Amino acid sequence: MKAFYLLIVGMISSFNTSAKDYFDDAEQVTPLLSGMTIPVFSALTPEGKTVTFDPENLNKPFVLTFYRGGWCPYCNAHLGEMREVEKELIAMGFDVFFISPDQPSFLIESLKDQDLKADMHYQLLSDASMEISKAFKIAFKVDDTTVEKYKKWNIDLEKASGHDHHLLPAPATFVVGKDGVIQFQYVNPDYKIRLAPEILQVVAKDYLKRTQ
Repeated sequence: MKAFYLLIVGMISSFNTSAKDYFDDAEQVTPLLSGMTIPVFSALTPEGKTVTFDPENLNKPFVLTFYRGGWCPYCNAHLGEMREVEKELIAMGFDVFFISPDQPSFLIESLKDQDLKADMHYQLLSDASMEISKAFKIAFKVDDTTVEKYKKWNIDLEKASGHDHHLLPAPATFVVGKDGVIQFQYVNPDYKIRLAPEILQVVAKDYLKRTQ
């Protein structure tokens, strides 16, 4: 009986240590949900400075949007759409961050939209290692066929991130309260569909009404 118990424990231990912290497809992601507290995490700015998020030590509520990278035209379009709502969110007392797998030096350089580069007010952050996306349960691995297809389109995931993990985040937006609790989350495995700025405005206003 003892030998059987040790065998079961060993199998469970082996399973836990081999469990992946990312998904094989964007359709499989199971993101953190509203009501959950965010993990402590740190990200880098384009200048290489560290920004730390601690749910027990936040100065403001914030909006965190995960995007695939400056090479992605759909991400560029979404950043452009968010330009006006960002100003309103900041006026309402929110911090607004956009985070991608691009390494710090690529955050602004890789943006395809020249207007965004010329009028950059966003707080861009780097999750090059993809540890933050993993913590938010939205990291997935790009299959080898797609990686090679991207290269034919002059998209080099390894060059962009500085890593060979071939991981991307499912595009997502999280609204996090000052207490570190997620108030709203939108995640769509279809990278062509993003959260409408108007919906984000409504969510932010509703949060303020409930907390003031």
